[in-house]
Amino acid sequence: MNKKDFILASASPQRKKLLEQIGFIPKQIKPADIDETFLKNEKPLCYIRRIAKSKAIAIAQEFPGENILSADTIIVVGQRIIQKSKDAQTQTEVMKLLSGRAHRVITSVCFINKKGHISQKTVTTKIVMKHLTQNEIEEYISSNEWCGVAGYKIEGLLAGYVKKIIGSHSGVIGLPLYETKNLLNGAGIY
Repeated sequence: MNKKDFILASASPQRKKLLEQIGFIPKQIKPADIDETFLKNEKPLCYIRRIAKSKAIAIAQEFPGENILSADTIIVVGQRIIQKSKDAQTQTEVMKLLSGRAHRVITSVCFINKKGHISQKTVTTKIVMKHLTQNEIEEYISSNEWCGVAGYKIEGLLAGYVKKIIGSHSGVIGLPLYETKNLLNGAGIY
């Protein structure tokens, strides 16, 4: 497969794999190093849009005149954004919070073309999780699949606990492919 004329501003192996799945291999991968601190009273949707856009802008400044694609994904319960867990105890609390209830996974994709025009799509997917037993939580914690990700990886062991997904499955993994392909195609990248 030929490399396409864009830089992926993400270190996520899942995003790279998703892009490859639809035939879009970035010519370069350059993760953005930005401050991802929440602003006071910032709503999850505003936060995720700001972060995805900030990542794209940071890399566009480093590589002027290039097409830049960035994305960011969060898990939200109510208005609470789930952070990456530092340890097994914190992740156990996250699993108890998600158990037996619905939550949202929001992914925002930002594209900056060579002329600096910014396009952005944000996709919200509803996930309904089964009630998790203590054994299921312990099994998931011991799998270490949660390490390095915020909340969980849907493409792993946790997939067996999801009752329903309403929205974009690939968006939950980290990149809504339909919207991303449309952004790239709209910029003449096929």
